[in-house]
Amino acid sequence: MSAASRLAAVALPKYRYPLYTLAAHSQRLITWIMGRYRPPAEKSSPYITRDGFNTLQQELNASWKRRAGVTRALSAAAAEGDRSENAEYIYRKKELREIDRRIRYLQKRLPELKVVSQPPSNPQQVFFGAWVTLEDASGKEHRYRIVGPDEFDPERGWISLDSPMARALMKKSLDDEVTLHSNRGEARYTIVALTYRQPD
Repeated sequence: MSAASRLAAVALPKYRYPLYTLAAHSQRLITWIMGRYRPPAEKSSPYITRDGFNTLQQELNASWKRRAGVTRALSAAAAEGDRSENAEYIYRKKELREIDRRIRYLQKRLPELKVVSQPPSNPQQVFFGAWVTLEDASGKEHRYRIVGPDEFDPERGWISLDSPMARALMKKSLDDEVTLHSNRGEARYTIVALTYRQPD
């Protein structure tokens, strides 16, 4: 045995595998970790309408009341015996976790929000809270309202301030053309109406 080998045997007595094998395992571990890495999600805009803020506050209050009822039901289910085969207990436990997750989110999110109650100084341009009517290339009209990410509602035509459409509309004026790029290609629209009062 060479002097170098004897030194390695004395300095590294606990390793059962050759160093190149350990290095290969380490490299695979690093590759696996990096493959699972996801960058932090972009933080949502903090703006919200007064009605939207009130709705979230009501949801938080209602969630606490709902939680109390679920907790009682969970305790009653737990008293019935074997929890591993108790469907009611398993369901209530899952329901409680979901409620707690939403409560934690709302408790953290509500203090961060900034309520926007007044129209902008220049109502001739598109900003938060605007109702915007667009006309597409075929002449069909689409109405959207720009709201906060916590209150968007596609069925009502309410789009998030953080959405591609809202970003494309920002600071545009009546008769301006808007181009939206997506996976389906390019779409062009013209702003045919703009207001900060709820349309009829």
